[in-house]
Amino acid sequence: MTFDWADWTGLIGSAMFIIGFVYANISKDMDKVAFNLLNIIGAVLLLVSLTVHFNLAAVVLETVWALIATGGLIGEIVRRRSA
Repeated sequence: MTFDWADWTGLIGSAMFIIGFVYANISKDMDKVAFNLLNIIGAVLLLVSLTVHFNLAAVVLETVWALIATGGLIGEIVRRRSA
């Protein structure tokens, strides 16, 4: 199998998810901004890779994942500004 830029981009996006998951499970005081940014960046990178290697189920999953993370990020920023 030959890896192209889309494969590498998808792998980097997957690594972002893994880092975020590990962080969420080992952190005593999780920074929701950092966590959600990792998830947004990971989802966007995977979506970019899916423009080359299309898979509808993965596009739906990554789109929803990015939307949820964006909502979480906005919510945390609003919470911090009002605190």
